Amino acid sequence: MNVLKNAKMRISSEDYRAGYQEGYRYGGCQAILARIPPRISGKKNIRVLYVPQGFEAIDQGLSEALQELTAECIVTTPESMLEAARAGRPDLVLVMNGLHVFPAEHEEHIRMIRQMGIKTAVWFVDDPYFTDDTARLSMAYDVVFTHEQDCISFYKEAGCSQVYYLPLAISPNTFAPVRTKPEQKFDICFIGNAFWNRVELFDQLASYLQDKKVLIAGGHWDRLSHHDQLSRFIRSGWIPVSETVAYYNGSKIVINLHRPTTAGSDNRNGRGISGSSINPRTYEISACGTLQITDVRKDLFKHYRPGYDIETFTDGDDLRSKIDHYLKHEEERVKIAWRSLWTTRKNHTFANRVSQLLEFVF
Repeated sequence: MNVLKNAKMRISSEDYRAGYQEGYRYGGCQAILARIPPRISGKKNIRVLYVPQGFEAIDQGLSEALQELTAECIVTTPESMLEAARAGRPDLVLVMNGLHVFPAEHEEHIRMIRQMGIKTAVWFVDDPYFTDDTARLSMAYDVVFTHEQDCISFYKEAGCSQVYYLPLAISPNTFAPVRTKPEQKFDICFIGNAFWNRVELFDQLASYLQDKKVLIAGGHWDRLSHHDQLSRFIRSGWIPVSETVAYYNGSKIVINLHRPTTAGSDNRNGRGISGSSINPRTYEISACGTLQITDVRKDLFKHYRPGYDIETFTDGDDLRSKIDHYLKHEEERVKIAWRSLWTTRKNHTFANRVSQLLEFVF
């Protein structure tokens, strides 16, 4: 009976501590959000036809911002784009990415829209991974935006006259602090597909992670050499955005590792363009008020301050050391996460980006 009683007391103590930590983190996040000054921006008297790619979080955030900042935003499908442009005669047709789900005649449709006197723009958010395809596609538009700094000269050399760097961002309505359930709480979380550099990293970490509560989610994790050690941590397949938000919120540390840029089975980057800009995950994790430990891309330093509102790692040994440190230093971990939330919500929303985009086009 004493053993059972002691076990119940331990569980009760652990539950209390977990509840306290969750309330402390979440309450601090709400205090941060309350201090962020409201955006003051008027609507532009223009009408935009938006053509989404099928990236749920990006498409939702962009369409919300367009509705906030323009007189009218009409959302259509890649297949219906030409018909919608003819019927609505917008001031701008804005295409998200233009890849993967777009019909083969998309470029011709864009040229026909330009002949109507309607401005066209594309925002490439898969750069530089599919530049074998975007090199030709970019020439169809009046204006090209890319989230990858290293692709600016690439598109200019291809013959595009208007090319602009436009980083990615978050929708505050999608990526935000939320309360989480016990089954959504982890010490360490990684969500993303198993590109080979990620496989190599988690193979290195396999033994180290055994006594941690870990979530590894995404596709192709059967590539792991140490799959037998890590399989209990893996959730295979697509994770819905709402669940991703919950896992980010519920985790003490979220790892971010950018995919490799080399050409091969996962990429169509035959020109070998490097990648210096950060991925959407960088903003999304930060917007949840969670400590992120990310690999370093040169562009990171324009947006965040390592050691202040984000943390970085250089290799597997460095990552292990950083994880150990922040799991033992909760106050420091939470303060960095709060600062990251502030930076992201103040500077890196889709409303920020759309304001820039419209200034460039008009």
